[in-house]
Amino acid sequence: MHELSICQQMMVQVNEIALQNHASSIESISLQIGPLSGVEATLLKRAFPFAAAHTIAEDAELIIEELPVVIQCNLCGSKSNTTPNKLVCSHCGDYHTQLLSGDEMLLTNIELTRADPARKNH
Repeated sequence: MHELSICQQMMVQVNEIALQNHASSIESISLQIGPLSGVEATLLKRAFPFAAAHTIAEDAELIIEELPVVIQCNLCGSKSNTTPNKLVCSHCGDYHTQLLSGDEMLLTNIELTRADPARKNH
């Protein structure tokens, strides 16, 4: 299951962002995943608690938005949504298309809680 290693690498990036922003905790992590990315969203959700254990994101919610497959036809120029196994133009039926979206995995948002500097113990 390579989703665990993906989560572990994501946690490296998330922890860096949390440190840079002086966060005390992470409330949520939002991702966008395309069906052609090679990443299974359900497996990623299952792996997340293991990767986040004993980190600043241990109690964070993982929010995954699944992106559509979008292609552009090289013949007629039309853009259309399609399925991963049917990369043909929905307007003219040509198979000479270019993939515009659907193979990405993007970290889109991290909701942080910052430590209150006025509440430091002396």
